[in-house]
Amino acid sequence: MSKVVQLNTRMPRQSPQQKQAALMRCFAQHRRFGDDVFWLKENAELLNILEVTGAKPGQEALAAQGGFYRNVEKRLGFFPQYYRFLLSICLDLEDLGIGGTKGEALVNWVADQGLAESELSDLQRGEARRLMLRRGRDPLPNDTGLEDRLRGFSERSVAFAMPNKKAAYELVHTVFYLSEYGRKDPQLGQATLLSLQNAGTLAYLDQNVDLLAEVCVALRYGGFEPVPMWESWLLRATQGFAVEKGEAAPAQDDYHEYLVSNWLLAVAGHEAFAQHYEAGRMGFVRATGRIGPLREMSENMFRLDEQRSDDWGKMRGLVSDGMGDEALAILAEAEQAVDGFDRFFAGFARVGLQQPVSA
Repeated sequence: MSKVVQLNTRMPRQSPQQKQAALMRCFAQHRRFGDDVFWLKENAELLNILEVTGAKPGQEALAAQGGFYRNVEKRLGFFPQYYRFLLSICLDLEDLGIGGTKGEALVNWVADQGLAESELSDLQRGEARRLMLRRGRDPLPNDTGLEDRLRGFSERSVAFAMPNKKAAYELVHTVFYLSEYGRKDPQLGQATLLSLQNAGTLAYLDQNVDLLAEVCVALRYGGFEPVPMWESWLLRATQGFAVEKGEAAPAQDDYHEYLVSNWLLAVAGHEAFAQHYEAGRMGFVRATGRIGPLREMSENMFRLDEQRSDDWGKMRGLVSDGMGDEALAILAEAEQAVDGFDRFFAGFARVGLQQPVSA
C-alpha cells in the first residue's frame, strides 16, 4: 500500500535588502499608478521610513523607482501642488543611493517659486523647511519663529486629551520635523511629553494601532522614555498582520498601519518587516482586534450632563457603566500604562462649559 509523504518546505530566508526590494517594487509598480496622488502618498511613506531607519536597499531595489526619478522634473512642473510628496520621494531616493543629484536643483526651483510661502499651516511650513534644508536651502528665511510656534502647539497638553485624530497626527509630525526624524534634539519639555501621553492614551483606548505607533516613535524621537505597555501591544499587533499576495490582494488595506508599526519596531531595536515578501502585488491586512472603549466612554460622559466631573476617582464607575469585560480590561490597561491617568481624564471630561450659553 502506497503512502503519501507530505513535505513541509520552508521558504528561504530573505535578506533585509531582498525584503526592501520586494516592498519597493510592490509600492512602485503593483498597487497604484505614478500620477495618482495616492501613489505619491504610499511611496513617500515607505521611502521615508526606509531612509530614516538607515536602510541600505541597494540598486536592485532602487531600480523600481527609476522611471519616477528620471521624470521627476516633469511631474513637479505639472503638479507643483504636490511638491512636498515629490521632493520627499526624490530626496529619499538620492539618500538611499539611487545615484543622482537632482534634489538640489528641485529644492532651489521650489524655493524660487515660493511654494512654501503659500502653505496655510505651520506644520506644512515645518515640513517644507525640513525637506529643503536637506539640500541646504531654507524656503522661509524670514520666518524665524516657526519652530517656536510648533513647540507652542505641542505644549497645549489639554488639547490632546480630547478625541481629535487630526490634532494628534499633527502633534506627532511636529515632533518628527523638529527632531529631523530623531537626528537632533528637538528641545521639547514636559508639556510636550504630557501631550504625547494624552494622545497615546486616547489611541490605546481606541485600539488605534496606526496612531499609537506614531506616538511611540515621536516619544523616542522627542528624547522621552518609551511606554513599555504600548510598545508590547504594538509588537503583538504587528505580528498579527497578514500579507496577501497576487492580483486579488486588496487595494484598500491596512498598509499605513503596517508601515508605521514596522517603523516603530525598527526604532525600538526589533526586527522590522519580518515577513516573507514576493515580487508583485501585495496587500497588508491587520487581524481583527479588540474594540476599544473610547466611544462608550465619550457617550457615557456626554449623557451625564451636570453630573459630569473631572475627578476620575468619582467618575470611573459612571464612565464605565455598561461596559463589557473586554472594554473594562482595556480601560484598566490604559490606566496602568502611564502615570497621571487622572490628569488625562481631567482634560477628557470637558467640564468647562456644561450649561448652554445664554443669548
